[in-house]
This record gives sequence, structure tokens and C-alpha cells, in this order.
Amino acid sequence: QVRLVESGGGLVQPGGSLRLSCVASEVTFPYGAIGWFRQAPGKEREGIACISKTSGGTYYTDSVKGRFTISTEIAKNTTYLQMNSLKPEDTAVYFCAVRLSLWDIPAQDMCVLTSGDDYRGRGTQVTVSS
Repeated sequence: QVRLVESGGGLVQPGGSLRLSCVASEVTFPYGAIGWFRQAPGKEREGIACISKTSGGTYYTDSVKGRFTISTEIAKNTTYLQMNSLKPEDTAVYFCAVRLSLWDIPAQDMCVLTSGDDYRGRGTQVTVSS
């Protein structure tokens, strides 16, 4: 239904910045929201920043508020995650996901609730270490 490819991960020192990109292609069904998620070893998946496709409403989990910004460039089918003031606890595999829907989906629902209509990419590793 959709192919997602993430890029932009890497090794960065604490306090540094990274910008992740997620390109959507082969989209054969509409989606209502897109989000960035992360999963660290031994931890559950965490929805950290999501955006509703039509309304543009955003949601951020508390741990990244004020440091991360999600944005979309619709003409390029690309969603970005600007990450500033990175901390060692931000180390994880980051991946993007969309939720197929004919209607707009609230950003918080995308981040907090799981759905069988979600499609995700393979992810990109972010390591924050000195």
C-alpha cells in the first residue's frame, strides 16, 4: 500500500542535532496521519512525534517536547524529524509510519494507539554518545 524509507540517522554527541527524513512512495491508498517512532533495545516502541495529514495538527511525547519538530513537505512526499539538544537516552532505532485512512487521523491517536492499518519503514539508527 505504501513504501517508507528513512534516512539521516547516525552518531552524534550529546547536545547535537540530526534531521531524519522519511520518503513515502508507491502510495496506493490514502493515509490519515504519519509519525515518527523509536525503539531502544529492551524497550517498547514509543510514538514520539506525529502529524495529521490534512489538518497538520501535531503531537509530541513529553520527552521530546521543545527539542524535536515534525514537518512535512507534501510535494516531495517527505516527512522530517528535526532533533535538537540530543541526549544519550534518545539513542534508538527511529522509524516512520503511516496509518491508512480515507479521513484525517488525530496526531495523538497516531502516536499513542496502534492499528492494523499502520505501515512502517525499516528505520534508521540514532546513537547519541560522547
